[in-house]
Amino acid sequence: MEHAQVEPLKIAVLVKNFHGYGGAEKYAVEVTQRLAAMGHAIDLYAWAADKRLVVDGIRHIKVPCRYKFSSFMNLWSFGREVAALLDPGLYDAVISHDRTWGQDISVVHTFSYKTGLERYAPIRKVDQVWLSPRAWVYLMLERRQMGRQQLVPVSHVIRADIEKHYPGAGAMHVVSPGIDPDMFSPTFVAEKRETVRQKEGLRPDELVVLFVGSEFRRKGLDLTIPAIGEGMRLLIAGRGEHLAHYKRLAETSGNSDRVTFLGLQKDVLPWYAAADVVVLPSVAEAFGMTVLEGMACGLPVIAGENAGAAALIDHGQNGFVCAGTQDISRTLSELRDGELRRRIGAAGRITALENSWDCCAKSYESLCISVAGQK
Repeated sequence: MEHAQVEPLKIAVLVKNFHGYGGAEKYAVEVTQRLAAMGHAIDLYAWAADKRLVVDGIRHIKVPCRYKFSSFMNLWSFGREVAALLDPGLYDAVISHDRTWGQDISVVHTFSYKTGLERYAPIRKVDQVWLSPRAWVYLMLERRQMGRQQLVPVSHVIRADIEKHYPGAGAMHVVSPGIDPDMFSPTFVAEKRETVRQKEGLRPDELVVLFVGSEFRRKGLDLTIPAIGEGMRLLIAGRGEHLAHYKRLAETSGNSDRVTFLGLQKDVLPWYAAADVVVLPSVAEAFGMTVLEGMACGLPVIAGENAGAAALIDHGQNGFVCAGTQDISRTLSELRDGELRRRIGAAGRITALENSWDCCAKSYESLCISVAGQK
């Protein structure tokens, strides 16, 4: 079905850094570039922008960065400097990927600051909240962010978080991150699989399980390592905290010879080619791009029930949602069946095609048209 032709819009995009590192930044780049490719004129308000990513149709308006010595003051300063530069009346729609004000559409990439404060005991909140200028700034900016006309949480998990802490928030439309289905594809996996596995000494009969991500504890590595059984190999791509703890966990669970710590990888694609299964059993995750990348590659995925990407999974049909180590272990045992892996992987690929970056950008175009109409 062809995309309906619409009148070009003038859109402002607010994001501190326009580059390909970090989930929120990559999201902003992919959506902004595609809106420009659709013919819309984009003014990009950012501290810094990778010149290679500022394609035709995007004009970078540099925002002063005045408080590099203080992260929370710098965050406040970005909002203030953008407000001074920006005339919302010049634009059909203003999209912000940060905690700013003056935008029409606020994209919410992370859990609220209020959620982070829940871990403090009441006595600690006196020091950590009521006597903390840092907390005052974050909460002030968050209230302004949540008070905009349109909110775009990147997952249903984030939407639920907003509804809990900001019940009076505006209209919400979930637009999850997308994928490049040409880059992450079964074709790439088929072409590179044997070469990568031979190079890394992975046996043809081994079930290779891939875990991609830093912040090991939050992403569920504690749950994953003990779930690895005989005839399996776990590859861990990422740089997480307390590495010695996870190496000891591999030893105590009898998996020291089955777990390989790859460290931080600039290019994770070859590891998807080597894998049979992708696992991300996060205990808290705004989305979890690893899940969508694995699905796009035609690999079966196992996601934690608290990961935003779990909303894309129909358990047992296009992937699996697991709650703990025993659940993961049982599912991995089932996935020794090659035919099951192929069936689940093929269904996951279809889901990924329905969640491409192009689909994501079209959702934003529709929101911008709606905002422009109201203006």
